[in-house]
Amino acid sequence: MDEKIKAKIMDDKKMKRTFLRLAMEILERNREEENLVLIGIQTRGVHVARRIQQLIKELENIEIPLGILDITMFRDDLHKHEQQPAVKKTRIDFSIEDRDIILIDDVVFTGRTIRAAMDSIFELGRPASLQLAAFIDRGHREMPICPDFKGKYLPTSRRERVKVMLQEIDGKDQVLIMEPKGF
Repeated sequence: MDEKIKAKIMDDKKMKRTFLRLAMEILERNREEENLVLIGIQTRGVHVARRIQQLIKELENIEIPLGILDITMFRDDLHKHEQQPAVKKTRIDFSIEDRDIILIDDVVFTGRTIRAAMDSIFELGRPASLQLAAFIDRGHREMPICPDFKGKYLPTSRRERVKVMLQEIDGKDQVLIMEPKGF
């Protein structure tokens, strides 16, 4: 689908402040840092998680373990694809048993990605708690899922798409609302 930029919501400065606030809120709510782990959902959620991990290290001199989660095989729409989506890697080099997990993604929309991530995590073990951090919450839930930590709530229409651009992937930091051309 051909898209155009409808609005620029955040620039790099606003994003830095948002990352810092998310890191501080996670620390404030999770006082037992030795039990805390971060798990980023492939692909952009991993980069969001790494930034939060780095900020926590800078703020508190604490090294929080970071895992990478691919949810491809847990998606509920695999049967709708003509060809199988590319499976990325899951890498969680620590036990999740009785750990406090912060599951991290760039955008939460319908809740289906998060449901798939939860299914994937529970295949690996039973955490003490599971919390959700999303850089952008755009609404339109189809499942009863709500982020515990959100960088920004951004109401959108269903035809719009939120694009979180990250330096690591896109060469710059910004958040855009995209819409199909012709609107």
